[in-house]
Amino acid sequence: MRTRTTTLTLLMATALLTSAGCAKHDDNAPASAAGPRTITAVPGCTAHGWTDPADLAPDRAPARCDKNAPAPKPLAKKRKLTVATGTLAAEYVAPLEMAVEKGEFAKEGLDVQLKVLPTPDALPLLAKGDIDAQWAAPEAAVMNGIDGGFDIKWVAGNFSPAPASKSGLWVRLKDGESASSVSLKGRRMGTMIGKGSVISYPMEKALKDHSSNLTDIGFQQLGSADVLTALQNGGVDSAWLLDPIWRKVDGDAKYAFLGGQPQGEPLGGVLFGPSLLNKDPDAGVAFLRAYIRTVNTYFAGDYKSDPAFTASLAALLKTDEAILKSTPSLRMDWEIRKGTTDRLQKAYRDAGVSKGTPLPEDKTVDRSLYAEAVGHKP
Repeated sequence: MRTRTTTLTLLMATALLTSAGCAKHDDNAPASAAGPRTITAVPGCTAHGWTDPADLAPDRAPARCDKNAPAPKPLAKKRKLTVATGTLAAEYVAPLEMAVEKGEFAKEGLDVQLKVLPTPDALPLLAKGDIDAQWAAPEAAVMNGIDGGFDIKWVAGNFSPAPASKSGLWVRLKDGESASSVSLKGRRMGTMIGKGSVISYPMEKALKDHSSNLTDIGFQQLGSADVLTALQNGGVDSAWLLDPIWRKVDGDAKYAFLGGQPQGEPLGGVLFGPSLLNKDPDAGVAFLRAYIRTVNTYFAGDYKSDPAFTASLAALLKTDEAILKSTPSLRMDWEIRKGTTDRLQKAYRDAGVSKGTPLPEDKTVDRSLYAEAVGHKP
């Protein structure tokens, strides 16, 4: 069992243990969450609907099906799903919100309700089956929960940044500092999660490039709406800023961009709990089918090149249209790269928030549901 070394992960451990019940892992369950299932070719997805998970090239083309593919396959009985997300304002959540807005989930016989909850609050509910899915990432708390025996798996990716994006680690410079000379030793960083966040992985590299490491800095956990404000008013010295938030400091000489998420490698997306992994995998596949169809229909390429769509997206996200247009389109990507959770767990250990034997990928990731949605046979 891993050792929880931060307040967050200690709280998570307590919450998970008190909500064990029906979510406890069955060691005799099939290795695949969905079990043996029939997979057939899906029109519109046969050419490029799947890519080799071992392809880690930064410039790789993400998987894509034709527009409006994969086609809906309505469930025999309508199903209501509750999906937790940390925010509804970030651009990476747009496919989820657009799928609701455009009725893509409804086409599958799903009534999807989005509920804003931080990962620490949502994860015990997911493990217990009180919510069905989580739009989040395999944070350290998620790894610790799985290690504790809960049926939670990362089942689909979300995005990787465009080459021109500066989504990532930003620092407020002191007098006389420059982007090349700055060190973050002894400074505070604002983050929604803390050391146990997936950003520990790309942040570790950025810090090493600037004579620092994850144990040199202090973390201050903040709400998603407070991270930028804290950086600007001096509450923290650095912060991880997402698209399009970083545009508000880009070009200001008081701030410097130190590095971001690896291109071509999603670090978050959809987490399923026992209700969609084991009890109703048909609904799980239907959910991912609607999500994938939304990406292919609305977010397949440079979606911001369409002014009308960008305006509707800004309204959906409740963000300034000019700011949204000022950042490049994300590379929406439902696939999960091979070894990502291995690299994440290394970063968590280096940060001191997790110890012990790393979990193998088959305990943390299940690609079988999105493979079925696009008709890919292993």
